[in-house]
Amino acid sequence: MSNLMTVPKNGTLTKTNSNVNFRNLSDFLDEIFTRDLPSVFNSNFNTGMSLPKVNIKETADSFSLEMAVPGLKKTDFQIEVDNGILSISAESKENHEKHDENYTFREFGFSSFKRTFNLPETVEDEFINANYTDGILSISLPKKEEAKKKAPRSIEIS
Repeated sequence: MSNLMTVPKNGTLTKTNSNVNFRNLSDFLDEIFTRDLPSVFNSNFNTGMSLPKVNIKETADSFSLEMAVPGLKKTDFQIEVDNGILSISAESKENHEKHDENYTFREFGFSSFKRTFNLPETVEDEFINANYTDGILSISLPKKEEAKKKAPRSIEIS
């Protein structure tokens, strides 16, 4: 009979007999409370929609924001500007039901997100517009006239 030394997760040394097939209660509870929680506890309890990624690009006349949000409809979105803050949110609900002579199958889901952005003072918020095509939400944020980058001009020396 050989005795093996093992190092459990809590870092203490214990002797175990290789012929013993039963775990003690302490080791069992240690494993329950130190292992990773199931993914359901790490998720945000939605149907798979995570916070969408955003690309923001600045040009001389405007900022453009693109957000990849496939699988939604235009009516799922709500876009607001309030006190220099742009809020983009979406909510999607699904409900499927199938009836058969022996059973009824019902499945439902809900997903949502909300992203907010502080707008620079140079944005003309009265003229912001949005477009949703092929799963990409595009928002144009035009700059105020005085903030637009002007073409360089030559100055003569007198």
